[in-house]
Amino acid sequence: MTKRGETTLLAAGCFWCVEAVFSRIRGVEEVVSGYAGGTVENPTYEEVCSGATGHAEAVRITFDPEVISLAELLEVFWHIHDPTTLNRQGADAGTQYRSAIFYLDERQKEVAERSRRAAGEAGNWPDPIVTEIVPFSNFYPAEKVHQNYFEQNSFQPYCRMVIDPKIRKLQKNFAEKLKTPSA
Repeated sequence: MTKRGETTLLAAGCFWCVEAVFSRIRGVEEVVSGYAGGTVENPTYEEVCSGATGHAEAVRITFDPEVISLAELLEVFWHIHDPTTLNRQGADAGTQYRSAIFYLDERQKEVAERSRRAAGEAGNWPDPIVTEIVPFSNFYPAEKVHQNYFEQNSFQPYCRMVIDPKIRKLQKNFAEKLKTPSA
């Protein structure tokens, strides 16, 4: 597949969840789970999970902007996690599970800020959005075992209890954006 290649980096809790959702969206060409925004070079999963590296579990999404825009991807982003909980998504707690958008240029920053404002004004959450919008500083791909995790481990209890509901929500709310109706 030829990559037309705009890239965005998003953190919304566990990267397994975020990867599973965005890999199903039409126009998304590649989703890589990894670690963004920390201070340690080439961190391991265990180091990031300790909370000591400053990284967020994140995904690097390469997409075709002629098929789907960054604004559309961010619309999905706001609906697949709770952007009002600081450093937490469900039972996953710590700065590594924070909600963040890592922008690569001023245009992406402006799109992210407009999107966050619109999401807040939509009134979908009783609390204010705490999602960070920060400049990209680094991204390290996670170990191979974490790539395409849901597809390889969909039978695992975590996948069934946490990721499956996110995918069902995606199918219900964004069916027109899916690569296939049964994604």
